Amino acid sequence: MNSSRTRLAVLGSPIHHSKSPAIQRAAYSVLGLDWSYEAVEMTGEGLAQFVESRDESWRGLSLTMPLKRDILPLLTSRHSLVDLVGGANTVLFADGGLRGFNTDVMGTVRSFTDAGVRGLEFVHILGAGATAASVLVAVAQLGATRALVSARTPDRAQYLVELGSRVGVDVVVRRWGVMDRSLIAPDAIISTLPGGENDLAFAGSIRERSVLFDIAYDPWPSELARTWSDVGGRVISGFDLLINQAVGQVRVFVAGDPDAPLPDEPAVIAAMRAAVA
Repeated sequence: MNSSRTRLAVLGSPIHHSKSPAIQRAAYSVLGLDWSYEAVEMTGEGLAQFVESRDESWRGLSLTMPLKRDILPLLTSRHSLVDLVGGANTVLFADGGLRGFNTDVMGTVRSFTDAGVRGLEFVHILGAGATAASVLVAVAQLGATRALVSARTPDRAQYLVELGSRVGVDVVVRRWGVMDRSLIAPDAIISTLPGGENDLAFAGSIRERSVLFDIAYDPWPSELARTWSDVGGRVISGFDLLINQAVGQVRVFVAGDPDAPLPDEPAVIAAMRAAVA
């Protein structure tokens, strides 16, 4: 990749609340890289024109929803996870074209393991969008074999049943508010809803036993996270996912490989966390 490429950005709508610029800039400061990283308001309608008009100074892009799917037709090559989950959150401008990656799966796995959760069997996923697909693949990597998905529009969530069959997870989709009749507490409840949006009520026994992973981080704590904390339940916040998926993105931007650790990566991660503390 051309070493003169120094410009990066996160694209999405709305994007004004994004913590990504502060996180990424902190990483490059530790790495001694004089790279710029900005936030750009962008919808799917303008994505192709924006990407195609970038010059040789551009290194890569971070993408939020719905752009994770909108970017797919523009990619020259895709990491295997992109095709599996149907979305890319990271784009690398390379001499051979536009390369797409998904670091949400890695970020989810690392967020669980950082919290001491190294194995799962049964999970309950709230929401059925693109993030839910990444979560499903991540929990499969952690050993999950069963997943209940709560969806406001169940018909649109059937792709998760098919994805589950590909990664060894038996997925059951239920309409929002219809809970598991077995009353078996899941190992984890994962909310993929933005902004902590949630109107489901969980019994105290579930909140005490099941780990809550709420991808929301603005506002934080979310109302759902508060209900877990009220009974002393374990909570993994969206800040953890935000940092961990960003580590994968920085690896891509630096080395072109989400699996290649950064130089002095613990110091880089510490700086990234401090940037949003």
